[in-house]
Amino acid sequence: MAYRGAVKLIPRWRECVLSLLRPNVIFPRVNRAGLVVQTTTRALHTATPLMLARLLSVDELFARSDLQDYLREMEREYSECLKTVNSSLIEEEQGGGGEEEEQLRAKRTKVSRLVPLVQSIRELDAKKKEIAETEALLHDEDPAMRELADLEREACLQDAQTIRQKILTLLIPEEEADLSDLVLEVTAGIGGQEAMLFTAEVFDMYHGFARQQGWTFDVLEYMTSEIGGLRHASASVSGPQTYKRMKFEAGVHRVQRVPKTEKQGRMHTSTMTVAVLPQPTEISFTINPKDLRIETKRASGAGGQSVNTTDSAVRIVHLPTGVVSECQQERSQLKNREKAMTVLRAKLYSIRLEEETSKRNSQRKIQIGTRGRSEKIRTYNFPQDRITDHRIGMTVHDVRAFLLGEDLLEEMNASLQDFFNQETLLEVLGDHNGS
Repeated sequence: MAYRGAVKLIPRWRECVLSLLRPNVIFPRVNRAGLVVQTTTRALHTATPLMLARLLSVDELFARSDLQDYLREMEREYSECLKTVNSSLIEEEQGGGGEEEEQLRAKRTKVSRLVPLVQSIRELDAKKKEIAETEALLHDEDPAMRELADLEREACLQDAQTIRQKILTLLIPEEEADLSDLVLEVTAGIGGQEAMLFTAEVFDMYHGFARQQGWTFDVLEYMTSEIGGLRHASASVSGPQTYKRMKFEAGVHRVQRVPKTEKQGRMHTSTMTVAVLPQPTEISFTINPKDLRIETKRASGAGGQSVNTTDSAVRIVHLPTGVVSECQQERSQLKNREKAMTVLRAKLYSIRLEEETSKRNSQRKIQIGTRGRSEKIRTYNFPQDRITDHRIGMTVHDVRAFLLGEDLLEEMNASLQDFFNQETLLEVLGDHNGS
């Protein structure tokens, strides 16, 4: 793959936690002979914003007393719930009465949810004992035994670190929408034709990203400008973890460059907006047909054969909220109606999730951002050949490579997920301490 441009290494304290929360990404390691092994071909650097806390290493997180207290509390809850569930089974066999069915069902659910976490905690405790036993052999009189113990100790330490990584991953709750497909919307903002040209580039970037991930990218709407840019476009993106991997792209993207339309060579600043809407299934989120007003019209076009002679364009209004969805991409009214409903369902579902999220986060705002469409999240500076994400202060270089939607965009998204995971974990611990 072509060289993407040099970028600086992350400070050492970031490497540990990035390998924790993003285990598939390999960072420089030093072997016992002092040689660097398993390095990536590209690194990145961060310019840390004032309000952004640094990423903590695995060891730093496990050294926190609140994390240890929380793990022991989870073990205690698991043991109590398991005891209650087992007792109810014995009582049922003996024909006696037990707890209320609803309470029992809740405890069974909690047991199922906590099993992987408790198993990992106990695996870690066993591994610690094994490490202690191995370290005792390091003082053996036999040199061969000491060497063997040293190798065994290194393997145990690596196993313990892997288990710690698994525990931290299990502590981060999944969001309801993380398993959803998504509807991607891009809209030109400030900057006229230049903003529309940049909007087209960003839309193509996400198309390339979806192609690299093996996702399906179905264009729902595509409204072009006079010189080849995009006023507005939307697409349905489906595949494994699409929303989870794309949700941090929502917000205002800013471009700084000399536009093609600029005759005097002055640099302009333009913006475009990205919306990433989780796409619910019809079963999980239903819309009452009585709440919809469906209108049809002839599709607009550039004239000539491009103009549709039938009423194929569809406009759907959700009456209770006033949310509108339109589609004229297809020549078939039925297909346009299906696509318009897909977008409308995603918009209404997103509104519901935003309301729930705002209730949960009323006392604190997640530093990584609200993922709202009005939040300025990223700057693409062409003269300096850099892309800076303002939420985590991360900068990478090679704008053209970034806009291909390949490795650089994936690295940026993974880093955003790392920061979000840490904030979520610390929030869980904070809620536990405050309860």
